[in-house]
This record gives sequence, C-alpha cells and structure tokens, in this order.
Amino acid sequence: MNSFLFVDLFAGIGGFHLALHQLGGQCVYASELDSFARKTYEANFKNISPSLFEKNLFRGDITLDENQECIPYNVDILCAGFPCQAFSIAGLQKGFSDSRGTLFFEIAKILKNKQPKSFLLENVRHLLKHDDGKTFDVIYNILTKELSYTVYYKIIKASDHGLPTFRPRVYIVGFRHDIEKKEEFKFPDSSSLKFTMSDVFEGECSKKIGKTIIVGGRGSGINDKRNWDAYLVDAQIKVLTPKEAKKMMGYPSDFVFPVSNTQALKQLGNSVAIDPVRAIANNILKIIK
Repeated sequence: MNSFLFVDLFAGIGGFHLALHQLGGQCVYASELDSFARKTYEANFKNISPSLFEKNLFRGDITLDENQECIPYNVDILCAGFPCQAFSIAGLQKGFSDSRGTLFFEIAKILKNKQPKSFLLENVRHLLKHDDGKTFDVIYNILTKELSYTVYYKIIKASDHGLPTFRPRVYIVGFRHDIEKKEEFKFPDSSSLKFTMSDVFEGECSKKIGKTIIVGGRGSGINDKRNWDAYLVDAQIKVLTPKEAKKMMGYPSDFVFPVSNTQALKQLGNSVAIDPVRAIANNILKIIK
C-alpha cells in the first residue's frame, strides 16, 4: 500500500514521479503539455501508475480550469518543475513578462484551491537573482503571505547527492500553515558521489563530474566554451547519448525514450535530477507523516 499521495505538475518526463515513487508514493494526478514529453512519460509510467491513464488524470494544459478541477484536494506533496526558460541565463531572462514565467501563478492558484499539505518546486538557480531578486520576492511573498505556507529554499547541486553532474537548481519547499511540525524542516546533508563520469562512459574519463545537461549548444565541440556533451574518454572524444545522460541524472537503465536521441537529450536537459529530489522529498515526509 502506498504511504503518501502526490501530484506532478509540469511533469516533463517524470523525474518527480520516479523519485517519489521510489519512496512509496502514489501519483494521483499529472500534467504535461509537450507532446514528445507526454509520450516518454506514458511509456515509463503506464505500468507504475496505471490509474493516471485509466482515469484520464494525465492532463495537458494546466492553465485550463477543467484540468485544474481534476486535481485532488489535500494531497501530501505537490511537485512542480515549473518552466525555467523565463528565468535562466540560457533564455532571455524576461521573468514574469514571459508567458512561461506567469505559469508560477497557476501553481499559486492550485495551492490556494487544493491546499496540499506540502509542495516541492524546482527551478534554475538564477531565479533567486532575477531582476535583482524582485522576481523571487514576489514568489516568496505569494507563497508565505497570501497562501500562508511556511517556505524553505536552497540551491543544491546534483553532485551534492551522488550524481556525477553539477546541475545546480533552486529547490523550494513549503508546508501548509496548519501542519504540525514535530521538528524543523532541513534540507538533506550532502552525500559523496555514487559513481563518476568514468563509470558513466565505462572508460577512463578526464572529468570526474560532468557538466550540466542543457537544451542548447549540443555538438559545439570539446574545446568550445558552450560544450557540455563532449568528453575525453580513453584519450578519445566521446559524445553523450541518452544512455549516458540518463545515468548522470539518476534515471534507471530500463527508462525508455520512444523519441529521437535529439528529443531524449532535450527532455533530460529539462528534467529534474532524481537523487536530490528523492532526498528532499524524504525529509518532507519526515515532517508531514
């Protein structure tokens, strides 16, 4: 029997789903708009969470009222890796002036209407500094003052939790005001690497920890400052394929991509890293359970 219930918003290929399922959670609602990501999500979670698909609870556009109405009330954890392009260095950093940036307000609306016990949000670290910190001030004030959640946030690298990729991201954790906390929430302590890039490539790699997988700049060449996918392995240049990339991100070897390699790498570049999410969610459960 599953020990807690969660929803997976802006689900991508299901990094949150996988991490929380590993902790014994049941996903009771998910949404993802991108058709390619939906294909990958369904291929990997149809057997793990069949009711999502049997009951039409894997929805598309989260801005539609009909899709928000299907979200259950009072779930244990609401997860959302809300679109980061509006806040990232790789994008134009338009923030809330970008339609993708305004999707945060959809999360706020859902939190207000559905009142989950807690939430776990993920975004690029530059969210904290965007517009001299004003963007995050708006987010923080909405979560704490308007919605009355107790909020914690921290920049965490995937390499701090065992994975051989830096991938620094800001994680935002919140608890509903009426949740009695027997102890103060703390982000998990760092852990040592479980394996290195040599293990990823199954050969001697010149780098112990790999670069962050991103959406752009693929194939720029090992000497280009934009390079993230080319490595020196056994004195030869090797380029990341989805096989190596998913291992770097903590996905299991049997995780499948029913899309092109280009799409698969793009999807991994937009995904959350599994191990830090699982570690943070485990500490959330210590509070709410």
